[in-house]
Amino acid sequence: MKRYFIELSYKGTNYFGWQIQPNAITIQEKINQALTRINHNQPLNIVGCGRTDTGVHASKYFAHVDMEIKLELDVLLFKLNCMLPSDIVLHKIWEVPNDLHARFSAKSRTYHYYIHQQKDAFINDTSALFAHELDLDIMNAAGEFLKSQQNFKSFSKVPSEKSNYLCELTFAKWTRINDHQIQFTITANRFLRNMVRAIVGTMLDLGQHKITLNQFKEIVAEQDRNKAGKSALAGGLFLADIEYDED
Repeated sequence: MKRYFIELSYKGTNYFGWQIQPNAITIQEKINQALTRINHNQPLNIVGCGRTDTGVHASKYFAHVDMEIKLELDVLLFKLNCMLPSDIVLHKIWEVPNDLHARFSAKSRTYHYYIHQQKDAFINDTSALFAHELDLDIMNAAGEFLKSQQNFKSFSKVPSEKSNYLCELTFAKWTRINDHQIQFTITANRFLRNMVRAIVGTMLDLGQHKITLNQFKEIVAEQDRNKAGKSALAGGLFLADIEYDED
């Protein structure tokens, strides 16, 4: 069996996240169905680089699958895209070493979170409406502080599947895209369940001066999810990049 990597993107609005689950439509399920049809109805299982929650999107996502296929890879790519719904797009398929794993070989992950501050009929599924004034300077100060931290239990959905709550953040910054749109970018070696949305929600409290920067730091130190803010809406979140040693 040969191992193939797949680069893809998807709009998660109509799905219950990436991972297969009972009685729910997921991205992984849709791709497995297409691969199995290509494989003469012999089941194939794609392995993703990580989970995304219900309604969360991916502008750049990687997965791998082990299979024997006689089609040219460009033909395979074309056929799979014809079978998949319009909100799932495969961009590239290529052979990789058998020990390269879409999830466990990843060295870093980057997420984007999008906010629009004026009502917009066209981006509601991919950006969160948040009309309040925000102090981006203090929010970015919080981002710099997070880069010096290791334990992110305060931003993890409990109970966590992870054996620990340690992450290495290398980037966390808010930038203004235009007069009414803002983007948050965060990069780490790993993320806990619901972590980005919990950080965003807490930072939005900070940006409105509902809490101070010192209180934000105390929330991190408490290691208690109940002390942090509400999770931001799923629709504004995108998995934006994965880095591997092979890159």
